[in-house]
Amino acid sequence: MYTDPIADYLTRVRNAIKANHRVVEIPASNLKKEITKVLFDKGFITNYKFEDNDVQGTIKVALKYHPITKIPAIRSIARASKPGLRKYAGMGNMPRVLNGLGIAIMSTSKGVMTDKEAKQLNVGGEVLCYVY
Repeated sequence: MYTDPIADYLTRVRNAIKANHRVVEIPASNLKKEITKVLFDKGFITNYKFEDNDVQGTIKVALKYHPITKIPAIRSIARASKPGLRKYAGMGNMPRVLNGLGIAIMSTSKGVMTDKEAKQLNVGGEVLCYVY
């Protein structure tokens, strides 16, 4: 049993990128599914598939690489808010990742979204991770 499932999700993706894998399997949860949808919408992953084959289910994530240089689309993926130290951002102090080139995935009262979407909807929330 691990205490931080989101950190486990990010570590599995990070390790798969370092090993140049095309697909990574991750145990599913509703929050992980929402994070996967955000990564797909922003173009960091090629595709994803939710499989309900056992009690928990799995998420199959197809990682995205440049066709010629084989450089991954996700250069860095890091956890921001940890179980021991939660990080929250209000509407006025949204985090800027790589001076606006990256995204911060946030859990808000209106669902899981990027920092830019949260700013447009005028909501704040917990900063889950940074991706660029």
